[in-house]
This record gives sequence, C-alpha cells and structure tokens, in this order.
Amino acid sequence: MTDLPAVVRLLANKRSLRIEIAPKSLFLIVALVVGLALLTQLVPVILVLVVALMLVGTLNPAVDALEKRRLKRTPAIFIVFFAVLVAIALLLVFTVPAIVEQVASLIKQEPQLRARLVAFLASYPLTATLASTVHSFQYAAVFKSFGSQALVLSRDLLEIVAYGAGAFFLALYIMIDRDRLRGALFAAVPRAHHIKLSRILLRLEVIVGGYVRGQIITCALMGSFLFIVLTATGVPNALAIAAFGGIADVLPFVGIFMTMIPAVCAALAVSSVAATIVLVLLLCYEEFESRVLVPLVYGRALRLPSSIVLFALITGGSLYGIAGALLALPVAAALLMLVEELKVGLPGEVAQQSDRVTARSDHVGEAEYLRRTDGMGAEQAAAVATEMTTARAAQEKEEVKQQEAENAALTAADAATPAKPA
Repeated sequence: MTDLPAVVRLLANKRSLRIEIAPKSLFLIVALVVGLALLTQLVPVILVLVVALMLVGTLNPAVDALEKRRLKRTPAIFIVFFAVLVAIALLLVFTVPAIVEQVASLIKQEPQLRARLVAFLASYPLTATLASTVHSFQYAAVFKSFGSQALVLSRDLLEIVAYGAGAFFLALYIMIDRDRLRGALFAAVPRAHHIKLSRILLRLEVIVGGYVRGQIITCALMGSFLFIVLTATGVPNALAIAAFGGIADVLPFVGIFMTMIPAVCAALAVSSVAATIVLVLLLCYEEFESRVLVPLVYGRALRLPSSIVLFALITGGSLYGIAGALLALPVAAALLMLVEELKVGLPGEVAQQSDRVTARSDHVGEAEYLRRTDGMGAEQAAAVATEMTTARAAQEKEEVKQQEAENAALTAADAATPAKPA
C-alpha cells in the first residue's frame, strides 16, 4: 500500500511548467495578424498592381523593339501606350454601338426565338417538359430583381473602369521609372543573388507577356471565327454574339460553353440545321484551339498541366470572381517558376544533369557579374545583370533551336534509312 505522506511530498516537490512568450515573438505574432488583416483589405490595390505589372510585361517588348531602332525610351513608351489607347478607342467605337443595336434587335425578336426554341424542345420526348417551362417563363420577376441590383452593378462597373484606368497609368509610370525601381529592388537583395533575381524577372516578363498577348490573339480568332460561322449560316445579330464569344474565350474550358448557349439559341431562330452546324463547328474549333492553337500561340510561356489549369481557375474564381479566374493562370505559372528557381536540395536528393549545368553557369555568371560591377551603384549593377541574363537567355534559346534541328535531322535520317532484311 502506497504511503500517503510520501505521495504528498512527491507532488509538492514537482516543479510546475511555465510557458513564457518573449516580447519579440509576441510582437511578431501581432504584426503578422495585423499584416494579414490589412492584406485582405488591400486586395483591390494588389489586383491593380498585378494588372499593371502584367501590362508592363506585355508592352515592354514593343518598347524594347522601338529602342533598338534608336528611339529614346520615354518617347517609345508614350508611342506604345498611345497606340494602345487608340486601339481600345477604335474597338469601342466600332463594336459598342453595333452590339447595343443588335442586342435591342434580339430583344424585339424574343417572341419568335422563344417559339422556335419551344417547338424544337417539344419535338423530343426528353426535352418536352423543358419546353413547357420555357413557354411559361415570365420576365417580370427577373426584371424586378434586376432593377433592384442595377445600382450595385453600375457601381461595380464604374469601380472596374476606375481600377483599370489606375492599372494602365500605374504601368505607364512603372515603365518610365524602370531603372530607379529596378535599382531599388536589386539594392534590397545581396549582390551574389542578382543574376538569379534578374533571371526570375525575365522569366516573369515572358510568362505574363506571353499570357496576355496569347489571350488577345486567341480571343480575336475566336470572335472572328464565330462571326464568320454565324454570318454564313444566316444568323442575325452575329456581331454581338461574336463579341461575347471573344470575351468569354478568356476563360479556358468554361468560355466555350458560355458561348455555345447564345450562339445555338440564336441559330435556332434560323433553323435546327443552322443550330446543329453552329454547335458542331464550335466543338471542332474548341478542339483545334486547345490542341493546336494554344500551344502554338503561348509556346513555353504557360507550361501548365490541365489539372493545374482547372484547379487554378476554380481557386481564382472562388476567391475573386472573374478577375481571379483571369489572373489565376499567370499566377500559377509564376508560382511554379519560382518553385523551380528557388528550390532547395533535400538531403539524399540526386541533382539532375540540367540542374548541375544551370548551377555551374550561375556560378560562372555571378563571378563575372561581381567582377564587372565592382564599385557600381545598385541601378547600374541592375542594368548589367539584366544585360547578362538577356544575353544568356538568347544563347540558351539558340542552343535549344540547334538541338531541335539536330533531332529533326536525325529523325529524318532514320526514317530514310531502309530497314535491314530479317
């Protein structure tokens, strides 16, 4: 039997465990919480900055091309931005009035369109119940709820326009002050890492610029194709539907289905044959765009698997709506690039040959960079790092082209060699 006084003495001799948080750690925790709270409030500002940086990455190659033609940087920047403003103004002048007119025409033709849609749905047993629903649908409740939200929608639209204008002019100022901003960024990073930093910035510019230019090209091609198809099948109001299809094409996987609904419904006003032709051609174009056009236009700017593309779209759309969905793909590509550039070797991990070559080249480049920038300020050193990184990227691109040409020649030679008899 246990001695009770001995147990009491044992418990009395036990030391209590005290948890103390250092004032510095407590300050860091509070600062982190406050910073996250401020970050959630500054999401629109961050989006404006991201859009501005995307514009910089998109328009900077055009400015560099004008500089190579012996034009000073500031006039080249103003020429490029003025050309963008003129293009936007011309696009609005030639499309908005026609779209408004054709949407009004669609509203006037609504009874005929509804009758054709009801007749088409009623002709099939599986959609017969849907035909009665469409026939009895009333617009009064929809217009009533829309009227209560019209003020909110108009305010949101004005905010989008204001944020877009802010991003445009912020991009202009960033490009004008490029050297000072780049110098400040490089001054905050140890000089031994400037080559890697300049390579990251160059790859970010390639990713963002390629994404935006690719979106413009694919959206324009989608709108042109849809306009030609609708016009050839005799569908009225083709311009409004084609403009909507071009805008919706910015969303991969989703945009084509958003385009099919109004396009096929409008084609039903002509005939069921026209609707079938439009549907089949849109499906064929989507297959062509995803398998041929997108890899050709984007190149290596966005090397994302389909699963990551879909996950990024869902995440961006859930967090920040359409703006988040539009920014999701370049952000995902940039994050993957940063993981690739900043990855740390784990214990026991065997380095790949490409990683060893890159590390050796970085070591040589950093030594050369430190020698060339000895005694220079951050702004001049940043210019040297950018110049060296650009030259190295051009050399690597040329080596890749030569390797691809050699592989193609070997493949052609193997195909031309006759097989040995058994």
